[in-house]
Amino acid sequence: MTPELAALAATAFIHLAAVGWSQKCLTDDIGTKGNAAPRDGDLNLSTRTNRLRRALANHTENIGPFIIAVILVELTDSNGLLTAIAAWVFVAARALYLPAYAFGWVPWRSLIYTLGLIATFAMIVRSLF
Repeated sequence: MTPELAALAATAFIHLAAVGWSQKCLTDDIGTKGNAAPRDGDLNLSTRTNRLRRALANHTENIGPFIIAVILVELTDSNGLLTAIAAWVFVAARALYLPAYAFGWVPWRSLIYTLGLIATFAMIVRSLF
């Protein structure tokens, strides 16, 4: 398995952690019965739960471009040190982004996000040459 594919697998585990943490906080706020309900309308959620739900949405939005980057690198055989480092920088950035968002690390959250985005597009650009 290439480092880029291993990083993609690690990203799936980060996604699982994001879902689990978000759901635990949601259950803490509205209870098991409320979590099993349709959750229509406004929910009285804590700041942390709202942040984790936004962080999960952001993570989900960023997985797509990363998957594209990994596929391009694999299909073009452009794997190398640069793409391996970029892939694992993305993983580290996504792993750090969750607590950064949950605990309101300003401006670090935005810097962490940007680092992951740059890493993804570095892989895409590398696959083009």
